[in-house]
Amino acid sequence: MSNYKFKTTNIRGKQYVEVNERIKFFRQEEQYKNWTIMSEFPVIDADNCVCKCTIADNSGRVIATGHAHEERSSSNINKTSFVENCETSAVGRALALLGIGIDTSIASANEVEEAIAKQQAMVDNPKVQKLSKALDAPVENIMDKAVGTSSPRPTRRRRSRPSPRSMAANSLRSRWQGSRSSCDEDKRQHHWCFDATTRQR
Repeated sequence: MSNYKFKTTNIRGKQYVEVNERIKFFRQEEQYKNWTIMSEFPVIDADNCVCKCTIADNSGRVIATGHAHEERSSSNINKTSFVENCETSAVGRALALLGIGIDTSIASANEVEEAIAKQQAMVDNPKVQKLSKALDAPVENIMDKAVGTSSPRPTRRRRSRPSPRSMAANSLRSRWQGSRSSCDEDKRQHHWCFDATTRQR
């Protein structure tokens, strides 16, 4: 691979390569001459789609594939361009799995920005906000958590379970105490019978 310098986008402190940079590199490198990028949609309707991107060499042998899924209602951008965004993400992942522009991340800047937009749309959803208030819990932004900016969740202490040995010892102790109580009761009854017989005499 040449010393091509990929342009990156800083997203919350981390650098991500954009899909167009990967495509430019793929098209200009001699080693990928006559290779092909093909995309297809195994699933597509009015609300969501799945795109599969295949990269093949000049003999037609498949070298890498990438998949992506998008929903029209997941973000404002997707309301008009969810099919295009889906294809872009699939192409970016296929090129990443080919080994292009993955020094910082397999995910492209386009994917990360779209994921943040989806998460923000979920956080801003009135239904989610209402549920959050009802549960008295803040709505966490998953992308913030992924880059380490969210507050850590408190850890719960697990109750230690008794060992088999201690359970057996407790069982024997209970049985011994029970037999001892029964024995004391028998002694009391015997003593009462002896006193009653003595008085009669």
